[in-house]
Amino acid sequence: MSIRISVVICVYTEDRWDDIGAAVDSVRAQRLQPHEVILVVDHNADLHLRLKREHPDAIVLENAHQRGLSGGKNTGTEAATGDVVAYLDDDAVADPGWLEAFASGFADPAVVGVGGLTRPLWAVGSRPRWFPEEFDWTVGCTYRGMPVERAPIRNVMGGNAAFRREIVGEVGGFSTQIGRNVQGRKSRPLGCEETEFCIRLTQRRPGSVMLFEPGAAIGHKVPASRARFAYFRSRCYAEGLSKALVTQSVGTVDGLSSERDYTFRTLPLGVLRGLGDALRGDLAGLGRAGAIVTGLAWTTCGYIVGTIRMRTRG
Repeated sequence: MSIRISVVICVYTEDRWDDIGAAVDSVRAQRLQPHEVILVVDHNADLHLRLKREHPDAIVLENAHQRGLSGGKNTGTEAATGDVVAYLDDDAVADPGWLEAFASGFADPAVVGVGGLTRPLWAVGSRPRWFPEEFDWTVGCTYRGMPVERAPIRNVMGGNAAFRREIVGEVGGFSTQIGRNVQGRKSRPLGCEETEFCIRLTQRRPGSVMLFEPGAAIGHKVPASRARFAYFRSRCYAEGLSKALVTQSVGTVDGLSSERDYTFRTLPLGVLRGLGDALRGDLAGLGRAGAIVTGLAWTTCGYIVGTIRMRTRG
């Protein structure tokens, strides 16, 4: 019996109408057809009605929980009837073999979650020369330092991930206290709801495996506004704030286990790579090396501020 995969796409604004359509079309074009497509609208009645008219073959729901991405994912998961629930960002397009690759990852019964490869699709045409691959996570994409082939990982990235459906509910779903609880242009770009969820899941179910499967590939659109240094800096700071919430929930040892290797191995190598590129004539290498140092500093600052705030609040 083949695995049934429900696809959940969380949406919140009509500004992304064309992107939403492209995401849904990419799911319909899968070699392994989805069991169902679920669109969860985050407290936007007009968008909800418009999507119901435009996509009558999809399940279109309003977020039944707290505003934000976590509430939307929980709503979609509760409505799903597949064996596995896959999550796709509303501004991403999946490769035709995306669901097929997820299904192969779940062939091992120990695997409870699978994350895929997310490539940046730069609206500015190409990667800004100063932008280091080590920080592609700031735009929701797979970054240098992650595995390059199938391998166990601590946590998946939320915009391109799949979990066994019954397990999501079993461990309490995604925390609405972490991540982008207030969506929109003016909200701080927080994250890490999937990180906290994955760690909490494996803590409660020892022996469970999270798997990185590069065959489950998508392209994630990066608007020009997110290719600017100001966004890069603010996203790093917000990540630090989010990591403070994660460690409060699951503990410092598990909450920062991957970050230690990233900080003390991946980032120093990135700085050396940038400096080496500059010595070979690519002066933008200095910008990449500087961005790595700045990104680490702002992320650390966010973590310290977030930790102090929580301690002050008791």
